[in-house]
Amino acid sequence: MQFRPCIDIHNGKVKQIVGSTLTSRLAVQENFVAQKDASYFAKIYKQDGLRGGHIIMLDQTEETKQQTLSAIKTFGKGLQVGGGITPKNALDFINAGASQVIITSYVFYKGSINTRRLAKISNIVGKDKLVLDLSCKKKEGNYYVVTNKWQTFTNFKINQDSFDLLGKYCTEFLVHGVDKEGKRGGVDEELLEMLGKFNTEPITYAGGIKNLKDVEKIKKLGKGKINFTIGSALNLFGGSIKYKDVIKKYVN
Repeated sequence: MQFRPCIDIHNGKVKQIVGSTLTSRLAVQENFVAQKDASYFAKIYKQDGLRGGHIIMLDQTEETKQQTLSAIKTFGKGLQVGGGITPKNALDFINAGASQVIITSYVFYKGSINTRRLAKISNIVGKDKLVLDLSCKKKEGNYYVVTNKWQTFTNFKINQDSFDLLGKYCTEFLVHGVDKEGKRGGVDEELLEMLGKFNTEPITYAGGIKNLKDVEKIKKLGKGKINFTIGSALNLFGGSIKYKDVIKKYVN
């Protein structure tokens, strides 16, 4: 289990938001807006050797893109980039310094997995440079991937068969527990227990961590296999969990 840091960028600012409110500028619920730019956080992560973290572009403004490019240049092959990635721009971010690109909406097209699109983006960047974001919500007793800023359910169910299929095309998975994301109300224990049973490529979990006890739950439920990211609860982003404590306990 490893700590994977994050940088979320919205309207050119590093922010922590409640992801499910990302439907319009007026509706976004902000937990934190940084005074520092994205490269500041990238520099911290680089100094501490935290490879495998991710930048998520929460909109497609030019300001957000430039902040992202600055951060990946600062780290250099150490940060993944997601948010609006398509075959048209994926290599731009890889060539600029991203270690991998993260895909969701492009391959989950019109509510279903589109393996033709998945194969296309995998061939363009290479399996080793593709991460699939399986942000999911529970419905009728099962977890399904959601898209369109986490507002739209797909018909793609999270299970071992899903990971077996997708693992042919990517090197890693990022799984947001959408119902918990940004709320600092505790992790999705049922989702984590399920993920811990899967045999698959590496998984990073995000959603709901409020203290280090929650991180220990991830370790236990995920059988030590699930990596984790901390957003709003981390003191770098206005929370109470000390970044140095996380580094000391969970970074070798």
